[in-house]
Amino acid sequence: MTDEEVLALWEALPAEAREQVDDLARKDKTYGIVVLLQTAHGLSIPQGLGIAVARHALLRPPVPDGPVDPRVLIRKAGEVEERVLAVEAVWAGDLAHGWFVWLFAIGATRDHPLEPVYASTATRHLGSEESDDGRPHIAVAAEMIGVAVARALRVPFHFASPRTPDGRAPRWVRPTS
Repeated sequence: MTDEEVLALWEALPAEAREQVDDLARKDKTYGIVVLLQTAHGLSIPQGLGIAVARHALLRPPVPDGPVDPRVLIRKAGEVEERVLAVEAVWAGDLAHGWFVWLFAIGATRDHPLEPVYASTATRHLGSEESDDGRPHIAVAAEMIGVAVARALRVPFHFASPRTPDGRAPRWVRPTS
């Protein structure tokens, strides 16, 4: 859908529906927006998704780039209230950012999110949008940062899918004692 088509659909909605959509967009409820627009207003899924993406972009505050300084993440991991067993990079994605990589400190009982590495962070960290070996630049930056944090903590680093974005790649397995 073009921006003009999305705008025309948006302007054709009743004011009450636009308020409901904006409320859902502020809460990051894309599915709720699509369902509302489909069931109550007869829009198709692609039309509802087009409006959801446009409203998210307009209403949600920009997500700040995560720090590229591993010292910040080392300090954050040091504040975890349980023993850190590993540092892990995990692919994730959303409508606002596309694919990105979350870095986690893996504790004895749960995962502790450190920071996401977005495309803009990776480009700033590496100075380009492509790596020399064909891997996604987000993966290269996340690996560089994650390895530095893991080395400082003297724990293993795990990244199950450093060559291809894969939100279902196997996660690091805590050792059984």
